[in-house]
Amino acid sequence: MPRAAREPDARYLASAAPAGTLVDSCVLIDVLADDPRWAEWSLSHLEEAGQQGPLVINPLILAEVSPRFERADDLEAALAGLPLARQALPWDAAFLAGQAFKVYRLGRGAKTSPMPDFYIGAHALVQNLQLLTRDAARYRSYFPRLRLIAPETPPPSA
Repeated sequence: MPRAAREPDARYLASAAPAGTLVDSCVLIDVLADDPRWAEWSLSHLEEAGQQGPLVINPLILAEVSPRFERADDLEAALAGLPLARQALPWDAAFLAGQAFKVYRLGRGAKTSPMPDFYIGAHALVQNLQLLTRDAARYRSYFPRLRLIAPETPPPSA
């Protein structure tokens, strides 16, 4: 198992309550596609997180959702029903994403450039956001301090 990315500069690692929730693309796709297995879980956790604070997406999350739509206007219309705030990727997240990628490569990971999950996890961590995701394994491995909202077990097959 790979070790966690080094977090050498604690200036951006807050320990207070989360300032909101970064919503991973898998959760948005579940809801937008009305996934028979995951939509209920994703929607209920989106609603719960939205009651605690702002729901946030970044450009990478939007990019991961966009292939499911033919036009940008269609994507915008689909997202209009969700109370999502848009944030740019913080500069500090780039360093932390690179550190996670370095650990991934040391663990013999095959990708040759940092993957979106590294930027998404780093963004959540440096902005003191919890992350709502179904794909918790990579985030837990590389960002152990990151607060996750993730299923413990998958729901029964639909």
